[in-house]
Amino acid sequence: MKTKSKKNVVNIFLVAIIFSVLTWLGIEEYKEKNIKEESYKVENVSTNASNSNEKEYDKIEKVYEKEEVALEYKGYDVIAKLEIPEISLETYILKTYSNESLNISVVKFWGAKPNTSGNFCIAGHNFKNKNMFHDLKELNIGDNLFIIDNNVGRVEYEIYNIYKVSPEDVSCLSQETEEEKQVTLITCTNDSKERIIVKAKEKK
Repeated sequence: MKTKSKKNVVNIFLVAIIFSVLTWLGIEEYKEKNIKEESYKVENVSTNASNSNEKEYDKIEKVYEKEEVALEYKGYDVIAKLEIPEISLETYILKTYSNESLNISVVKFWGAKPNTSGNFCIAGHNFKNKNMFHDLKELNIGDNLFIIDNNVGRVEYEIYNIYKVSPEDVSCLSQETEEEKQVTLITCTNDSKERIIVKAKEKK
């Protein structure tokens, strides 16, 4: 009888231990699951908040530094002003494209209005005049330029591509800019056989 009683006590003790271990494992698994769920919720909230902040930022209209630009230069209407510090160029951009206006300054050749979404294309002769595009070939990717107008203000752009094309290639005039503000500068090579293209987009 005593042996049987001892066996029962041992069995009960083993069952209690097993039950305790299983209970402890269950609690730990539950905790781990909850931690993962809470972590996922926090990450989700953080991601959603970040996306929300980005969307809200996109809705904010950026305010640009204002600077008065002359409306006329040597009898021609001015649409904006171009500054390229790297080559010490400051020049008015004339509104009307013609052989005559190209001899006076650089001109709007195609595309969007200054400092608006789209591709604002500016053409200029490769003359050595201080307000022409003779030194465009000295620019590098990463250099900055500024377009200043009386409506938006002073906007900074960063050059992201420089290349040459044949005179018949007009792909640089494309307006597919994904709603970005972009600028394209166009001039001739020294032998006039090709066009130098400098492309820039608004610096964020």
